[in-house]
Amino acid sequence: MMVARRRIDLAEGQAALAAWQQGDAPRAVMATAVRYSLEEITARAPGNSVEVRVPPFGVTQCIAGPRHTRGTPPNVVECDAETWLALVTGTLDWADAVGRGLVAASGLRAELSQELPL
Repeated sequence: MMVARRRIDLAEGQAALAAWQQGDAPRAVMATAVRYSLEEITARAPGNSVEVRVPPFGVTQCIAGPRHTRGTPPNVVECDAETWLALVTGTLDWADAVGRGLVAASGLRAELSQELPL
């Protein structure tokens, strides 16, 4: 099994996430929190079957299963940064976010309720 490569220092990422939770975090702090949490979900649920997109800050592939190599991935989760960080921190429930249209989830494996919150 391949270990996810980290670009965001763990302490820096956790600090950014904590700062976001306090409210009114600058865009750069939010970007770090998103990128850190994308790295974290990849570390906790390694694989290539689901692509998680949080534009404009980052994208990752996670969840074990069939590997996607070309074209549009069959399993995609996409949302904005505020929604993603709310899911990551547990202030927003997966089913609620999907039900309210805050998350676009397509494909049989594009269901992250077992992985979130981190």
